[in-house]
Amino acid sequence: MATQAAQDVKGFVAIKKPFSLAGFFLRWEWMLVALIIIIGAINASISEYFLNVVNLFDMTFNFIEKGLMALPMTMIIITAGIDLSVASTLAMSSATMALLFKHGAPIWVGAIAAIGVGVLGGWFNGKCITKIKLPPLAVTLGTYALYRGLAFAMLGDIPVKGYPAWFTTIGQNYIPGTPVPISLVIFAVFALGFGLLLHRTAFGRSVFAIGNNEHACRFAGIDVDRIKVRIYMFSGFMAALSALIMAARFGSTRTDVATGYELYVITAVVLGGADTGGGKGTMIGTILSTFLLGIIEWGMSLKMVPGQVQQIVSGGVLIFAILVPNLLGKFIKR
Repeated sequence: MATQAAQDVKGFVAIKKPFSLAGFFLRWEWMLVALIIIIGAINASISEYFLNVVNLFDMTFNFIEKGLMALPMTMIIITAGIDLSVASTLAMSSATMALLFKHGAPIWVGAIAAIGVGVLGGWFNGKCITKIKLPPLAVTLGTYALYRGLAFAMLGDIPVKGYPAWFTTIGQNYIPGTPVPISLVIFAVFALGFGLLLHRTAFGRSVFAIGNNEHACRFAGIDVDRIKVRIYMFSGFMAALSALIMAARFGSTRTDVATGYELYVITAVVLGGADTGGGKGTMIGTILSTFLLGIIEWGMSLKMVPGQVQQIVSGGVLIFAILVPNLLGKFIKR
């Protein structure tokens, strides 16, 4: 049985599924496109400022950091894992950079250190999950508190300001001669990179195989532990990169930054079609759902909807994203 399972996994990793035109147009991503159009039309009807091209591009400033963290989270959830510590990793990385800058280090030194700390945080999560065999939920719930606590220990309640202009340009400015934010271009580059990694490489096919049957993957010779550690390190890296962009956007660093962002990130991935049970998900789905959530929040902001109500809406969207596909699946089986 183990040998047969191993052969099935090897076939899954090596063979690419044939293209189906009907299957293509029945994909969940088309539903997300339809929702983006519908929500966009609603927003345009309630605010004359929504369809302004400059405003549409400026809207992306509010969710680029979340979108960057959602890219590796897609891989993590496909392997039936979770990372609740992404926002805390962002805070810890940002605090590391701010602390070094506060004590006279050049901002680029602090940025490199922040990236290193983020990757180390992801590596620690991955090792606890693979070597100590702790559940991802338990590990990242613990580091959710640990990393945020370390950020407070480094900076306390006092924000760090005064970053050089060239650094803040990354988070605040646009591509010369266009309304396109520099941070949006950064997101597009990484979205393309993660999309190719997940859907066009053996590494990505192994990620899907692990989510479908981790036990069989081990029999097939796939280094499951190494792949898991790497995707958690990707998560730490992207959280640290998000920390740099956020610090540049606000021109300062506080230890309470990104509070609650983990909910948005997980919602974006699940709404994008990823299965929390593993084995299913697409990068384009995550990207589309990130923009969908951003459009929803932007529309509520234009109508001055309180932040607490926006959180309720985000929680409702997460429940919708989990409930509807399951109900549809049961209906189709019947």
